[in-house]
Amino acid sequence: TPVQIKEFGAVNKIDFSPVPPYNYAVTASSRIHIYGRYSQEPIKTFSRFKDAAYCATYRDDGNLLVAGSEEGSIRLFDISGKAPLRQFDGHTKAVHVVGFLSDKYRIFSGGDDYSSNLWDIPSATEIVSYSEHNDYVRCGCASKVNADVFITGSYDHTVKLFDARTKSSVMTIEHGQPVESVLLFPSGGLLVSAGGRYVKVWDILKGGQLLVSLKNHHKTVTCLCLNSSGQRLLSGSLDRHVKIYSTTSYKVVHSFNYATSILSLALSPEDATIVVGMTNGVLNVKHRKPEERKEKSEKRQPAYRTYVKGRTYMPKQEDFCVSKPVKRVLRKYDKLLRSFQSSKALDAVLEPPIRLYTPEVTVAVMQELHRRGTLRSALAGRDEKQINLLLTFVARRVIEPRFTPVLVTVADMITDIYQPVVGQSAIVDRQFLKLQEAIGKEIDYQEELLEVLGMMDTLFATFTKKRDTYPEENKSNGLTETIETNTNN
Repeated sequence: TPVQIKEFGAVNKIDFSPVPPYNYAVTASSRIHIYGRYSQEPIKTFSRFKDAAYCATYRDDGNLLVAGSEEGSIRLFDISGKAPLRQFDGHTKAVHVVGFLSDKYRIFSGGDDYSSNLWDIPSATEIVSYSEHNDYVRCGCASKVNADVFITGSYDHTVKLFDARTKSSVMTIEHGQPVESVLLFPSGGLLVSAGGRYVKVWDILKGGQLLVSLKNHHKTVTCLCLNSSGQRLLSGSLDRHVKIYSTTSYKVVHSFNYATSILSLALSPEDATIVVGMTNGVLNVKHRKPEERKEKSEKRQPAYRTYVKGRTYMPKQEDFCVSKPVKRVLRKYDKLLRSFQSSKALDAVLEPPIRLYTPEVTVAVMQELHRRGTLRSALAGRDEKQINLLLTFVARRVIEPRFTPVLVTVADMITDIYQPVVGQSAIVDRQFLKLQEAIGKEIDYQEELLEVLGMMDTLFATFTKKRDTYPEENKSNGLTETIETNTNN
């Protein structure tokens, strides 16, 4: 069950300490709270800010914490103290992104004055300032492989890679939307950027080549996070969802739903805790359920006589034999229907053994999908080979009276769905013509049958009239003869 903690304002940053006991720093409003793993109250608070604080980030050794602020200054804190160790002044507007380079003695920052700066911790001086962005700099990260490389993302839709040894950016990547979050893989070769509804993965070693573009959120993606092994990528969005992607296939493997829009997200170093910060100031903490260890109890093996007991027993006449219930095994398509996988259920009944030898099963599944209202979605989104298979089945079986009502509906839906792509595939066009020909022949056949039926109705009507006249004539003759006989007498 998640733990809910109320903060003083919207939570703009959550950062886990890289060393045990893995406390985490939460930046909200004008305060930075340090929470323990299972504590619901902050164990330490840094509140020496006149206005809002931003982006409190731990150093790799977990001893120092750096944070930006609305007034444009950057403060460096010792975890064991309260007053700032250093203050860096140079930005003219709010500083939304700060972090340590991997050498631990330099800090990079980005502000709303469009600049990205590098600072020296021992002397508290500015090393270099880059003014290459054309809008607010709102996110950034440092390379763990190279101590001179850091990256910043801006609302001018670009991500820039800087090297402290050069006077200008080394690489510029065009994201296409205002960039809200950037993330480097531990290897330093892949970069992930988030902005708008898109999460994009870039290959830095190939000059910033786009590898994959993910569009699984309905609103702006605000934060990114990697797990410890780098096999899972997490993204949080204003649509209240956290999506978890596999970094091998970049498909969504899991999703979390939250009460309000998400601004920040963090995962503990050993992947046991996920913390989400929301716009309403609520901090949501989820802990992984500990695995229950099964204690192996040493049981004494039964004696040999236990196994052979009753083996030679013969039932008597008065004995009542109890038979084991036969386990009912569901077919593949029944299992898929039970789990509401419409498209896969339709694929299962279009396999050759069922389609050719038991077509009634295929048609029954189609009828069930139509009854559920999911037939159209099951038929849609198919490739050339699958459409060809469907049309072949429909064209062959639509003329059978027992299948006609269902397959006519299926044919209508297929025509409706795939009408825009007619003319793009010769195979599909040929099958549509075959279907048209089969239905045309059936209509001609039905017309001929109706003509024959009309003829037969006429003949039957004629026979009925003749039968009605014969009994009347016999009756009249019989009465005449009777009257004549009575008169003679």
